[in-house]
Amino acid sequence: MERFAAVPEQPEAKRLLSAALVEGAAHAYLLHGPPGVGKVELARAFAAALLGDDERASRERPAHPDLYLLEPLGEMIRIDDIRELRHDLHMRPFEADRRVYLVLEAHRMNEDAADALLKDLEEPPAYATIVLVADELGSLPETILSRCQLVPFRRLSDAAVRAWVADRAPALDEASRAAIARSAAGRLDRAARLLDPDAAERRRRLLEVARAVYRDEGFDSTAAASVVLDAMKAAGARAREAEEQEVERRGLSGRDAEQRLRRAQRGAEREELLASLEELASWYRDLGVVGAGAEAAAVHADMLDSLRADAADGIVAGAPDAAGLARQAWREAEEFNVNAGLALEALFVRLRRVFV
Repeated sequence: MERFAAVPEQPEAKRLLSAALVEGAAHAYLLHGPPGVGKVELARAFAAALLGDDERASRERPAHPDLYLLEPLGEMIRIDDIRELRHDLHMRPFEADRRVYLVLEAHRMNEDAADALLKDLEEPPAYATIVLVADELGSLPETILSRCQLVPFRRLSDAAVRAWVADRAPALDEASRAAIARSAAGRLDRAARLLDPDAAERRRRLLEVARAVYRDEGFDSTAAASVVLDAMKAAGARAREAEEQEVERRGLSGRDAEQRLRRAQRGAEREELLASLEELASWYRDLGVVGAGAEAAAVHADMLDSLRADAADGIVAGAPDAAGLARQAWREAEEFNVNAGLALEALFVRLRRVFV
């Protein structure tokens, strides 16, 4: 597994892919799990190993002639994208003994695209290996799943995320590292977001709101919701701006360009909403944890003084219910296309009632 050492943890995924290199690769793999846990990095490293060219094939923008990279340009992977892949699939390798087809964000395939890919998953050329990477399996048909070797990825441990944070931000004190690692909830993309100075300010404002729920006699649920909505809007604007550079680099225009920009913006807004709800849930959980004298288990290790002060004020009894309400709001936002403004305002009204 030394070949995959750059990706932290993921022992099961590494074991399965290492065995494939020794025993011979299957015709199709599906790497699946949460974002930010190393799927894409390990997929690229696996492709590089299959092609026998670690340097070229594992680059972010691979140049190896036998590596075919497919990712959605707009909102989804369409049948035309798969048709182009299928056309290439029947070309013999140029340099290596095989050709590798790496499909990123495979969960974005629409129904027609999935049906088209299925035909080649059933009877691929002997020299072809198809590697799909997906954040979730629910949108993929069972016929696709059954024809791929599934390679699961898990959220990373607190220790792994903390080591990653320490490597990238050595000036941070230990309490801040611990707080970022725990708030990241096993995802390196979340940890990277929290290292951003702007994100630190957004986190400070969100925790002010979390405390105002039970400390501020004039608490305003609409104003509290606006704090999260403003953070979502800012995150979406930054993501769109960054994606505009990628669109320009690729020379995209028209529908594909606009859909790609919208997807980046909406994805960042949704991620900010989910992260904020997780932060709220963990704050109220910590309030109960500190009140029970178990400070070592607190997520917000950098704010223990505030948690101690709040717990001493006798509001700990409502903390478990508040944490449960925030977790429920997270589940609804994760599963459904909710109206963020209405959902947040309703949540803050319910949170206030718990403590008053």
